[in-house]
Amino acid sequence: MKHISLERLWNKGRKISVIIFVFVMLVSVTACGKTEPAKEPPAESQEAEPVTLSASENVETVNEVSEATTESEVGKTENAQGKEPEQEAESMVLKINGEIVSVEWENNESVDALMDLISADPLSIQMSMYGGFEQVGSIGTSLPRDDKQTTTEAGDIVLYSGNQIVVFYGSNSWAYTRLGKVTDKSKAEMTELLGNGDVTITISME
Repeated sequence: MKHISLERLWNKGRKISVIIFVFVMLVSVTACGKTEPAKEPPAESQEAEPVTLSASENVETVNEVSEATTESEVGKTENAQGKEPEQEAESMVLKINGEIVSVEWENNESVDALMDLISADPLSIQMSMYGGFEQVGSIGTSLPRDDKQTTTEAGDIVLYSGNQIVVFYGSNSWAYTRLGKVTDKSKAEMTELLGNGDVTITISME
């Protein structure tokens, strides 16, 4: 019968212990490797994906922000300065024998020159009846003219020969430069106003 020494038994026991230890570690590692799948965060907690703008869109956005900022700054500046609304520009007023009549003036050099002429003082002109259809009077100076062959009608105001104003209550065909037209009188009313003798007209700025 063979005798087994205590040393050999001890060494054999150590080997078995090591094998068992390694086995237990492998089982533990395998068990730990089986982790639960990561849960997705609730929809409301997910961050929105960043919006990427093209270069042109970025430029437009910057321009819009810049314009809005500029307009805001201008508005604040005007409010801070207490800017008052601009006053309405003065307009020419025509009176016939002291009665104001509504006139739609032309937009031309002749009317501009007439406005400059009366800017300081009103202009009064002694008119004379002529031809049974008009009243004519001298301005006392010459204005720029752009005469064109014209057939007039009641209410028309024209420049004749550059230095005379004519107001019609009838009709005539000649080369005139248009100055304006009386808009609040009918032909009968113009005849009543101008066809009964010489009149005085006054043109002023008001």
